[in-house]
Amino acid sequence: MSEAVIRTVTSPPGLLASLDPLLREWLPRQRWFAGKGRPVTGFSLVAATELLPADSRLGLHHVLVRAHQRHAPAGGAAQEPGDCYQLLIGTREALPPRLAPALIGHVTEGPAAGHTAYDALYDTRPAEVLLEALRTRARIGGLRFERAPDDDAVRAGLVPRLTTAEQSNSSVVYGDTFILKVLRRIVPGVNPDLELPLALAREGCPRVPAPAGWIAADLAGRSWVLGVLQPYLQGATDGWELALRELAKGEDFVAEARALGRATAEVHTALARALPTVTLGHAQVRQLAEGMTGRLEEAARAVPLLRPYAPALRTAFTALADLAAEGTTWTAQRVHGDLHLGQCLRSPDGEWSLIDFEGEPAKPLAERRLPQPAVRDVAGMLRSFDYAAHSAEVRVPGWADSCRAAYCTGYAEAAGHDPRTDPVLLRAYETDKAVYEVLYEARHRPDWLEVPLAAVRRLSVPEPA
Repeated sequence: MSEAVIRTVTSPPGLLASLDPLLREWLPRQRWFAGKGRPVTGFSLVAATELLPADSRLGLHHVLVRAHQRHAPAGGAAQEPGDCYQLLIGTREALPPRLAPALIGHVTEGPAAGHTAYDALYDTRPAEVLLEALRTRARIGGLRFERAPDDDAVRAGLVPRLTTAEQSNSSVVYGDTFILKVLRRIVPGVNPDLELPLALAREGCPRVPAPAGWIAADLAGRSWVLGVLQPYLQGATDGWELALRELAKGEDFVAEARALGRATAEVHTALARALPTVTLGHAQVRQLAEGMTGRLEEAARAVPLLRPYAPALRTAFTALADLAAEGTTWTAQRVHGDLHLGQCLRSPDGEWSLIDFEGEPAKPLAERRLPQPAVRDVAGMLRSFDYAAHSAEVRVPGWADSCRAAYCTGYAEAAGHDPRTDPVLLRAYETDKAVYEVLYEARHRPDWLEVPLAAVRRLSVPEPA
């Protein structure tokens, strides 16, 4: 077992000030930046740690920075607290052509004056520094590089490469052996993207890759999770790509959907064993239904096409509250929180795995960690089948319906109960998800609006009991 390398260095003063004008232009252009549409008005430094010296041929700085923006409420412009972002900033005297996509800008003052700043995750050497720190369980400033207990599989010499698929975070693959997910928009506290896979590993659940290591920081008396290292599932295909491939060939997806349903149920069962569950009674379900109703009303105000269906959709939530008032209760547990085809990987031997347990990044961390009915994940996957069917170049009639049925059947085989046997709860969660999709598509992808609207039309006519 290697000893930790402990260093107590921080980045030199003036680093953020010298980078400020460059970051104002560069940060809003990144796919993972959450404050699109509003200019950055300034930065405040949370922490900066020097991993390689700024005045060397290759400098590397780990920076946690809060980006401040303004919004314009009714009373006038106001300063927002700002989201905190994790940046790994490299500096070189000159940037080679292969790193052109990583360019942040040319630094003219401060400790890195005369150098070019860039996103270091694109570069081999800085990525190697992170893996070596994890391998040696290093402590550098306030950063902690941890390895899973009794896990000595992390070895030196693995060649890194940055992936391009993710939007809300960044990932580096090391030699087809590990993948390091670097969280970009971060908040202090226990992150479910590490918490839940660790809990599932303790339960021996094979459906989720067990963390091999993680990066954390201890700042101002609080802990921050910054990244998670997991085994890389070589040759695996994500469910979204696989579904579109089968659709393009005119093949059905029934067997895969059924297997994916079994995998989902196995994860839910393991989570219920590993972490506490709670019972939702009348008061809790009424609050849940009120939240769903509020989201429906907000969406209907913003999207006129939704308004004719709003009264019928509202019955999905009132029916749930009415059942609770009659004494029905439901079990809530920890769930994935943002489950769809793109969060599932199928290995070459046909086994499904679930990944990315961060939940919906836009929601507060405390809300993402709340126990919820497992059917929330089921509803998310059912909606994903609709989206896949719509995305196909050639439409296959009944494809989504067949997948939805097969997924629920597979879920029932592993869980011992079929989500369709609780139609009121399933309809409420699927309606809530479709309403969210209507609002999202109207704001960001109007060409896709018909996909959730088709679900809205279906859900506004409840199936017979």
